[in-house]
Amino acid sequence: MAAHRKPRQSPLGGQAGRTAATLALASAATATLFEGSGHADPRPTTAQVKEKVDRLYEEAEVATERYNGAKEKADEARAAFERLRDEAARRTQRLNTARDGLGAMAAAQYRSGGLDPAVQLALTSNPDQYLERAALAERAGDRQAAAVSAVRRELAAVRQLRAESTGHLDALRAHETELRRQKAAVLGKLQAARTLLARLTAEERARYEAAEAGRDGSGVSAGNNGSGGTGTAPAAVRADRSSGGDRAPVTAPNGRAAEAVSFARAQLGKPYVWGATGPSAYDCSGLTQAAWRAAGVSLPRTTYTQINAGRRVSRSQLAPGDLIFFYSGISHVGLYIGGGQMIHAPRPGAPVRVAPIDEMPFAGATRVG
Repeated sequence: MAAHRKPRQSPLGGQAGRTAATLALASAATATLFEGSGHADPRPTTAQVKEKVDRLYEEAEVATERYNGAKEKADEARAAFERLRDEAARRTQRLNTARDGLGAMAAAQYRSGGLDPAVQLALTSNPDQYLERAALAERAGDRQAAAVSAVRRELAAVRQLRAESTGHLDALRAHETELRRQKAAVLGKLQAARTLLARLTAEERARYEAAEAGRDGSGVSAGNNGSGGTGTAPAAVRADRSSGGDRAPVTAPNGRAAEAVSFARAQLGKPYVWGATGPSAYDCSGLTQAAWRAAGVSLPRTTYTQINAGRRVSRSQLAPGDLIFFYSGISHVGLYIGGGQMIHAPRPGAPVRVAPIDEMPFAGATRVG
C-alpha cells in the first residue's frame, strides 16, 4: 500500500522553491562580493608610502651599520689569522732547521763509534790528546743539548701558534656568517622599499620626490632604486650647494676640523652606497670616517663606535667638524658645517648633500680632532 502513495512534496517545491534558491544564490554572491572587497588592501597614499619607505631606509641603515661592524671585526680576525699563519710558517722553518742540525750531530756520533770514554783512554797512546778530545766532545754534548732545547722550544711555539690560528679562524668564520646575515637584512629592506616605490604612479612618484626634495632642502631626486644611485651630475651638486654649502663659512674650532669639512664639501653629489667608504661613494659613517681621515684623524668604522671617538658636546655647542648622530639606535651620522646644516650621505638614491640637522631626531654629538 505504501508503494502507491504519492511522494510527499517539500514545502519549498515548485515556484516557491525556485524563488528561494535564486534568492539564496544572490545572497551568497553578494556576501562573497562584500567579503572580498572588505579584505582587499586599500591602495596606500603617497604619504603612507613615504612613511613606510622612510622606515625601511632607517632599518636598512641600522643593518648597514651592523654590517660595517661585522666587516670590521672580520677584517681584524682575518689579519690576525694571516699574521699567525705567517709566524707559524717561519717557526716551522726554524724547527726544521733545528731538527736537521740535531740529526747531523746524531749521525756524526754514530759514525764515531761511540766507545766508552774509559776504554778510549785505556787504548790511547797519547793521554793528553785524548783528554783534549774529550773536552771537545763535552762541549759538543753541550751544543747537542742546546739544539734539543731549541727544537723543543720551536715545537711548543708552533703548536701554540697553530692553536691560536684555529681560534682566529673560528672567529673569522663567525664574523663572516654575521656579515652575510646583515647583508641579507640590508638588501631585504632596500628591496622592500623599491617594491613600494614601484607601485606609485608617475604622478604619485613626482609628489614623493617633491616631498623628499623639500625635506632635504636640496631639490635633488631621491627616487633611485637604492643600488647606489647616480646623483653625480653637476646639477645635483649645484642643487646641494645652493641649499647651504656655499653660505658664509662658520669658523671651525681648529685646522683639522676645517680640513674635514673641506673634504666633505668636495664629496657633494657623490652617491650613497651602503658599506662604502669612498672615494667614489659613501654610506653615512663611511663619509665621516673619510673626512676625518683626510684631516689626519683615524675614526672607527660605525656610527655606534664613532660617537665614542671624541668629546661629547651638546646641540647648542655644535661647531663645524663635529659629528652629529641621529635616531635612538645611533644609526645615522653627519658632519656639522655650521648654521644648523650638515653634510651627510642620506640613504640609497640620495647623494651626499647639505641638509638641516633638524630633519632627523637628534641623538648626540661628538667633537674629535
